[in-house]
Amino acid sequence: MEKNDALKKGIAYFSFLKSIGIDYVEPGKRNIQTPPVTVQEDVKITGGLASILSAVEKCDACGLHRTRNKTVFGTGNPDSTIMFVGEAPGEEEDKQGKPFVGRAGNLLTKMISAIGFQREEVFIANVLKCRPPENRDPKPDEVAACEHFLIEQIKAVNPVIICALGTHAAQTLLKTNEPIGKLRGKLHDYHGVPLLPTYHPSFLLRSPNMKKLAWVDLQMLRDEQAKRVK
Repeated sequence: MEKNDALKKGIAYFSFLKSIGIDYVEPGKRNIQTPPVTVQEDVKITGGLASILSAVEKCDACGLHRTRNKTVFGTGNPDSTIMFVGEAPGEEEDKQGKPFVGRAGNLLTKMISAIGFQREEVFIANVLKCRPPENRDPKPDEVAACEHFLIEQIKAVNPVIICALGTHAAQTLLKTNEPIGKLRGKLHDYHGVPLLPTYHPSFLLRSPNMKKLAWVDLQMLRDEQAKRVK
């Protein structure tokens, strides 16, 4: 059974690389451990994150609390060295109360696996904790009302690097109108933590030819994390 599980994990890893046009992997770079490409159960939220979670669930600072089904706090390892941040929950996230589920979440799981981590080893969150109706872009007052929760999460998790997923997340965090094509591929600063923007999984599903660039970003994310945990 263990051999079969290892084979499945290896297939998942190389399937992702194949999907982005990578046909060769240099041996000896890292012992990659890849999980099945499904959304895992949440790690229990404890410590400093628990008090933030309680505040998020009670929050009525903007109008989104009137239209949400569930708040979407975040999921994963509360002591992770890597944090992934999207812009806002979508329809499925609003129903389940978890970030990055569905097809985009499945691809994100593969992306995390490709750099040698399991999804539950990292921490995943959004700038907004409630879904904007019809998945519209967040309004400035909604970001202003909610972003402090993300800052508190970052302080509690204390990652060595953050990955901003997509144009809107990167522009919101970096307070810029620069397109993601100019922001990706280099490190920025977000409240004292290095931040690396890359393409959103939903965008990659629509534009698979851009996966090669995302793979470049993911390798940079992996290497920068490794340097900072030594």
